Amino acid sequence: MTDDDLAAGDDPRADRELLAAIRSGDRGALHELFRRHEPWLVARLSYRCADRTMVDEAVNETFLSVWRKPGAYRGEGEVAAWLWGIAIRALLTQLRPRGNVVERLMRLRSDDAVSPEEVVLARIEHSDVGAALQRLSPELRAVVQATVLDGLSTREAASLLGIPSGTVKSRMSRARAELRGALL
Repeated sequence: MTDDDLAAGDDPRADRELLAAIRSGDRGALHELFRRHEPWLVARLSYRCADRTMVDEAVNETFLSVWRKPGAYRGEGEVAAWLWGIAIRALLTQLRPRGNVVERLMRLRSDDAVSPEEVVLARIEHSDVGAALQRLSPELRAVVQATVLDGLSTREAASLLGIPSGTVKSRMSRARAELRGALL
């Protein structure tokens, strides 16, 4: 990368280097990380929620979390993927009222926006996997949605669904067994 490639305010450091600087208290590094990633985070979260205030709050919470715990990034995978995980969880936290998160997100999302994830899910829905998922009980399907489709950890899914972590694990185990049986 040359100096000509850098616009005013661009920082040539890689995202991982910015996180190391944030660990040292460098607010400029946080600003640069925000400048790089805020636009696409807003765009992707907007596919899931049409309320711009909620999206902005989720993005702000994401970077506040980065500032508070930059060491939470373990160096595995891309920094952008780590940021996405924080952002989607921040949005889901705002949407926490009990009930089906996917349905609530669909109601809040603008009608004309179709995310890449929705395209994949639509294809799955009309496949053998989709049919097998529909045959699961609502309790098992909710656990699969929370852990697989929304990417939540067992603990986060338990909190979201209002059930113990052990119940999430046992339901996921039953769901896997039922899906395996249905697809063989």
